Amino acid sequence: MQDSPSALIEKIAEGLTKWPFENWNFGDSVGFEALLIASKVTGNPRWEEFATAWFRSWATRAEPFARLDCTVPGKAMVEIAEKTKDPILLGALTNLAGYLTARPQLNGIFETWETSPLLESYGPSPMEDWEHKLLANPPAGVFIDCLHFDPPFFTALGGLVGDDQLLTVGVDQALGYCSQLQTESGLFDHFFLRGVDGTFGPGWGRGQGWALLGLLDTIEQAIPHCHRLPNITPKVALLEDSVKKLIAAQIACQSDSGHWLAVVTDPNSGVESSTAAFMAHGFSRARKAGITDGPALEASTRRARNAVKESLNDDGMFKQVSAAVFACTAAEHYSHVPRNKLVPWGQGPALLALADQIIE
Repeated sequence: MQDSPSALIEKIAEGLTKWPFENWNFGDSVGFEALLIASKVTGNPRWEEFATAWFRSWATRAEPFARLDCTVPGKAMVEIAEKTKDPILLGALTNLAGYLTARPQLNGIFETWETSPLLESYGPSPMEDWEHKLLANPPAGVFIDCLHFDPPFFTALGGLVGDDQLLTVGVDQALGYCSQLQTESGLFDHFFLRGVDGTFGPGWGRGQGWALLGLLDTIEQAIPHCHRLPNITPKVALLEDSVKKLIAAQIACQSDSGHWLAVVTDPNSGVESSTAAFMAHGFSRARKAGITDGPALEASTRRARNAVKESLNDDGMFKQVSAAVFACTAAEHYSHVPRNKLVPWGQGPALLALADQIIE
């Protein structure tokens, strides 16, 4: 593509405003974060105004809350609440945090769903009998996507309103995801279920992206408060260790093209572009934060950025991005999710990766 990064960002941002956002759903978080960044790097207030209007509208009719409200673009909304000093938006966010922190916990982590969204596998192999029984009556579960939702929201809001307990809850939740879903390899599995042994969805590429950005967000929001909350300092150090392990594992899995596979450890799963965008942005942020650095990181970031640019068409569509995976106990499901979808969890990370080059 011949467009400058700024021109590409404008195309992607404008396309994101056409997406039928819901109040709320998976992928909204990174989409709205990208819109805010688009206005910052281009100087065009249009996309921040779009997001602000959406957030304010939600705030006037936010209740009754529902479980899916855990997918609220909380970090972006807190940023706008701080900037606008809007008491209605801030009040709705505070009430939402109260609702979300009252949910039941599973191994110390707030349940994502009461009934998990399990699917029949997209893969060609039949699922086993025990899996079909779970499909008929799915239990509650915890999913790595929500490391990008809950912990950054709690830490950002806690920091803004001076609620140290909420800030600490956010850090503890992030640690919980790491303890339960990060494997010895450094990679994260997708989910686990109440009453079911083990974890599922190993090596899902975009899942590594949700984990990386969620960890970085939580660390970023917590660090300014470490001086007065010394109990969270060692916890933040543990989160930084998780980031280092994840990045090292991801660098080892990157292909020469700069991309990662849909399942980063499965050579037959094919390229899935959103992972490159998540990693390009996340690697850049980790380096800026002083968490990790070195020639291998710089080279991997450069390859990932090139992969992002080469995967954007003339209309700013990010190609080879998979649809929503939902969840499946069959590992091969994650290798066969349909691709070439125009979705915020592809467009948003691609915009963020491009914006990094302008900011740097």
